[in-house]
Amino acid sequence: MAQIKADEITQLLREQIANYDSKVQVDEVGTITSLGDGIARIHGLDKVMSGELLSFPHGIAGLALSLEEDQVGAVIMGDYTELKEGDEVKRTGKILSVPVGDAMIGRVVNSLGQPIDDKGPIATTATLPVERLAPGIIDRQPVREPMATGLKAIDAMIPIGRGQRELIIGDRQTGKTAVLLDTIINNAKNDLICIYCAIGQKRSSVAQVVQTLTEAGAMGHTIIVVASASEPAPMLYLAPYAATAMGEYFRDNGKHALVMYDDLSKHAMAYREISLLLRRPPGREAYPGDVFYLHSRLLERSSKMSKERGGGSLTALPVIETQAGDVSAYIPTNVISITDGQIFLETDLFNSGVRPAVNVGLSVSRVGFSAAIKAVKQVGSTLKLDLAQYRELAAFAQFGSDLDPLTQKQLNRGQRLTELLKQPQFQPLTWQQMAIILFAGTQGYLDDLRIAEIRPFEDGLYKYFESGQSALVQSLTEKKQIDDDIKAKLHAALKEYKENFKATQKEAVTA
Repeated sequence: MAQIKADEITQLLREQIANYDSKVQVDEVGTITSLGDGIARIHGLDKVMSGELLSFPHGIAGLALSLEEDQVGAVIMGDYTELKEGDEVKRTGKILSVPVGDAMIGRVVNSLGQPIDDKGPIATTATLPVERLAPGIIDRQPVREPMATGLKAIDAMIPIGRGQRELIIGDRQTGKTAVLLDTIINNAKNDLICIYCAIGQKRSSVAQVVQTLTEAGAMGHTIIVVASASEPAPMLYLAPYAATAMGEYFRDNGKHALVMYDDLSKHAMAYREISLLLRRPPGREAYPGDVFYLHSRLLERSSKMSKERGGGSLTALPVIETQAGDVSAYIPTNVISITDGQIFLETDLFNSGVRPAVNVGLSVSRVGFSAAIKAVKQVGSTLKLDLAQYRELAAFAQFGSDLDPLTQKQLNRGQRLTELLKQPQFQPLTWQQMAIILFAGTQGYLDDLRIAEIRPFEDGLYKYFESGQSALVQSLTEKKQIDDDIKAKLHAALKEYKENFKATQKEAVTA
């Protein structure tokens, strides 16, 4: 029988005590007291932060939104049917963050930044919180550089600058998404990273967007964030903040990004759903009282940073869908008051064949021509005036038939300019092309053409300048303005082109 020696045991115990390393793991744990409609009420999480990520059983995540005296209201991001009352909920201590970085470009992700395009994991370790404070006044600078959409009707009259927030508003089926897609396609060459955030849309629509951008070769500078109609409300609520965080990464690294929210009406509805389920008191149209803050804290994050902060920019193009053209409803007025201007797309214009259906009278850019290239500003400012006069006269001309020659001339000019502003989808123009064609329009080169001849005239004009007048286009690109020398050369070139065009038209008619 082995002898047990007391001093050996004492020695062993002494060593154990000397090497004892106390590790106490404390988890703050709460329990689900009630559950339903994607909302969990949790008791016992006293020190939880607002917007903190919570860990539910079965790997389901939640977000603490309502902090009350005796309980916490959390929204569940995932399938809440797997949870039951009495389940344990743990704090993670983390505010909800999404992955950011260059590796995100060209990918389709959900509201949490997880890839949903079957192209494997995203190779980035950088993350940013979805909710961040907007940059302060000192950290910003005025908007001065143009953010070209490639659409004549917008770039020439309602120019958007880098760092601006321009609202795109209109009824359903008026071409709001088409404007966004044109802008993405146009900016493939302008070192602008585009983030398209689809909120509450059908998956088929989003798939169509991805296909369009892939075919146009525009996915190489685009991130698509999707919270489709079939996903729970919290995912729709988070999507625009996640998309903005991805854009802020580029903005803070001195690059230029553009984020598009398509659309914020559905975002507000998702937030209304969450708020009513969390028993927050309803306000106007049953939206909660903080629905203005919901969008202001989102859109204020778009800005042009000062030189000291790297000079990067984040531009926002929020979309709002109106019901029967009612711009004075709650959400439209809210967002109009937050943004720096709006582009109003009208159903009547769209149906009458004016596409993009921009209502030039109601649309405005509060940054205006300070963000436009000077040459475009020179032709665009007279264009806006000409169209305004035409709209006024067109209303009166309906009643009277005998019009004096001057009025007749203005009406003719207005009809041709309206025709000139039409543009096929996914065919964005360079600013040089815009400056040339609008110069031709405002200087009266189209006044004696038939309306049906304007499109062929325009298409031929671009080809003519590309091949026969490349030196003139080059000097316009360098000077960025139409001075007397360029003006004289433009007049000469347009006269020559018009004579050739008329001759070919005659030949076509006689043949």
